[in-house]
Amino acid sequence: MSAAGSLLAVVPAAAVLLLTVVTRPRGAAGVAPLRLAVVRAALLSGAYAVLVVEVLGASHALTRPAFVAAWLLFLCACAAAARVRWRRDATAARQPAATPRRVPVGAAVAAGVGPELPAPSIDEGPAGRGDRPVGRSRGGLLARALDRWRTAGRGERLLAGTVGGLVLVELLVALLAEPNNFDSQTYHLPKVEHWVAQGDLDFWPTAIHRQVTIPPGAEYLLLHLRLLTGGDHLHNLVQWAAGVLCLLVAARITAQLGGGRRAQLLTAFVLATTPMVVLQATSTQTDLVCAAWVACAATLVLDGLRRRTGWGTLLGLGAATGLTAVTKTSGLIAVGPLLVLWGLAQLRLALASRAPAAEGSTARPVAGAARVIGGSVLILLVAAVVVGPFLARVTAEFGHPLGPPRLRESIPMERHDPPSILVNALRIGHTAFDTPLAPLRNVGGKAIIGGADAIGVDPQDRAITFGREIFPEPAWYPDEDRVAFPIAGALALIGAVVALARPRRIDSGQVGPLRAYAVVVLATVLLHTAMIKWQPWGNRLLLYALVLAVPLAGLWLDALLRRRASAARNATNTAGPGGRRRSLATLTVVVVLVTSALAGMLALSYGFPRRLVGSGSVFTTSDWDTRFLRRPQWADEFRWAAGAVRDSGARRIGLVEQNDNWEYPWWLLLRQPDGRSPELVSLQSVLPERLPADPTSVDAIVCTGAKAACAKLVPAGWRLEFRDYVGYALPPGR
Repeated sequence: MSAAGSLLAVVPAAAVLLLTVVTRPRGAAGVAPLRLAVVRAALLSGAYAVLVVEVLGASHALTRPAFVAAWLLFLCACAAAARVRWRRDATAARQPAATPRRVPVGAAVAAGVGPELPAPSIDEGPAGRGDRPVGRSRGGLLARALDRWRTAGRGERLLAGTVGGLVLVELLVALLAEPNNFDSQTYHLPKVEHWVAQGDLDFWPTAIHRQVTIPPGAEYLLLHLRLLTGGDHLHNLVQWAAGVLCLLVAARITAQLGGGRRAQLLTAFVLATTPMVVLQATSTQTDLVCAAWVACAATLVLDGLRRRTGWGTLLGLGAATGLTAVTKTSGLIAVGPLLVLWGLAQLRLALASRAPAAEGSTARPVAGAARVIGGSVLILLVAAVVVGPFLARVTAEFGHPLGPPRLRESIPMERHDPPSILVNALRIGHTAFDTPLAPLRNVGGKAIIGGADAIGVDPQDRAITFGREIFPEPAWYPDEDRVAFPIAGALALIGAVVALARPRRIDSGQVGPLRAYAVVVLATVLLHTAMIKWQPWGNRLLLYALVLAVPLAGLWLDALLRRRASAARNATNTAGPGGRRRSLATLTVVVVLVTSALAGMLALSYGFPRRLVGSGSVFTTSDWDTRFLRRPQWADEFRWAAGAVRDSGARRIGLVEQNDNWEYPWWLLLRQPDGRSPELVSLQSVLPERLPADPTSVDAIVCTGAKAACAKLVPAGWRLEFRDYVGYALPPGR
């Protein structure tokens, strides 16, 4: 990556920071206003990034100059808006404070403008919310942060320090490690390279249908970095940033549900130490990106439980929905129930706004309902603007917005009878809660298989099982694609059940919101198990649901500590039963948190395929070998074949591969000396309307996978060389 590329990569980050200033709520607004501003800035930037790709792709202008111009224009607009915001805040700070008119709580609810329940926020200073305008002091945020650190207890400091330390070390790994995720080698990163080579988003002939059928939202973000920097050295930062956003938004959701500073820190701690989150935060996978957009939708929906949603929030909900859909359609399993909750809450507020003087009048409720319907339509329209162009291309290519039958039948459940759904849910739960205790795994697996046979369901039925996989499959090892989350999952499940059945144990003032949110979380999990087949890699597909549920874990842990502490204070003798119960509860929570911290640290230190220590360490492994840690035996084979093709002087190179083969190394090894993309064309195609290239039209052929499949496409008289996984073919005379 060049120095110019490094500087250009700063432009999007600077724009997001400026947007955070611009979009921060004015005055005494809501819970955690700074984090709300981060959510708004992320959604605006994400939607802009997607639309830039779509517009420039339609114009056949996916080039570096075009992307540089787009981001510089965006940065200038953000800077201008931030300047206006600073001036307005400075003017407001000089104005004498007006005495607020007191409005009864009932009237505020009827008017749809409140009340906003007080919830301690990490963003707030000791004087409460909104007591200091944004931009009044450059050191304001730092001063408040230092003040909160000074007033925090030892436990809170330990929680915050652990989260911060993990995030910083993950950033180091993300910067040092080359992209080496298996799926990224097959279709995530080749997709980006095809766009760069073509200059547009048109589909291409390929043997790997996932390069064109899987939603490309996360890859759109990678495309920006690819064109701005000229390489893939910063690609891991997309998931890292998504992980940070998940932590911030999960903590804000906890605050919205009544959680104080400790509850928010507990939420962030449990999520940050979950091995799946730790490992994906340094990866080029897409699950954290999807989870971040889902979490953004959730926090905006919770804002709408007690006050009418304004136009800005409606646009944000639409952007969150569209970004989720264009990144990973499974995330809509959560966004759907969230939007239903939002609609019901807005209808309740509309009905509550009926004027008492107009007894029997239906004008205001009807108008309120119409406003909710109009807001819903706006959300869907904004979402359609974000995801619509991709769906239109898929529909035009395959006749269905969800792609070809092969995709629609491979991952979604094909049976929906209650016994099949039950078996699928049990298998997904078994994999998600897996531990290193093999006897426990074996007993659980046998019990599920036996129970499935007893109710007449084949536990390996292809209609409820992905591909040719066989249940059960160990998932405890810290691997980014499959690692289980028994601690975070168990805590989230307990928190959801308590919030649904006994919400007063968590917060007596938040009974309705807690129950409603718990219903959404449980509905999301149930819908996921009813719609997505079991697979050994299914844990990462559940990541969006885990991020959605963890705030309930933080709230429950905090309530448990708070309740036991209160019981101990009321006990006449701390050595009596009350004190012992408090000690036992505290000890249990501490043991769980320490275990969670150890799991996160071990995943960061020894996780696969990026680790700090041991074989394959990011400090001791070369860039090229890091890319092949999944399959080290292939590293030399790719170099051998690419070297022979380069030496032959070939310009147009044919690709022969199977659906799960690695394509991305060819884009790196065969790149032209001036940095331009190689001319790679597929000699196979699973797209009916996209014909593959004629083998006689290329100067050389490179192959991965089976030698027999390659030999079928090599023209007569060509020389074919093949090793275990990689081969190449050259015409006579080359």
